[in-house]
Amino acid sequence: MHIHLSDSLSHEQETREYTAELEADAFDLGTARYPLVRKEPVKVRISNTGEKKLLIEAEASFDLVIPCDRCLEDVTVPFSYEISRTADFNEGAEESEEQAYLEGYDLDVDTLVRDELFVHMPMKVLCREDCKGICNRCGANLNHETCGCDVTELDPRMAVIRDIFKNSSENMD
Repeated sequence: MHIHLSDSLSHEQETREYTAELEADAFDLGTARYPLVRKEPVKVRISNTGEKKLLIEAEASFDLVIPCDRCLEDVTVPFSYEISRTADFNEGAEESEEQAYLEGYDLDVDTLVRDELFVHMPMKVLCREDCKGICNRCGANLNHETCGCDVTELDPRMAVIRDIFKNSSENMD
């Protein structure tokens, strides 16, 4: 949803409140696309602080589907955060990528919420704390099944000695 800001700019020291629906069905964060499975209306408050500056405050709450970092199963992750940004509309103020949520005198609420999501994304998402992940040989989800793969991990420093024994046993045959 877009909110036109010219009314807020023309009335100094005035605050306006809006309720904006998120239009996106998913957030694309560059490396992946995460579907929205629950989204609440975003509460937006725009305050004119004078000198062609606006204080933009918002409260967002939604759930994203993010794959588990170990087994890749979908995990529903709740997000709820507050946003506070200042927009400067003076002629000398530079347009920056930090204000990608502003398109002229329009506030793009979806972009504002998505940009803040970069800061709030968890470093690691797990379906459960004791997730066993997937087999690195056959790809089986070890939370649901066991595989017959040899899981013996050999010390790579011993590779030379293994090769010597392997070659000597081949020469005896």
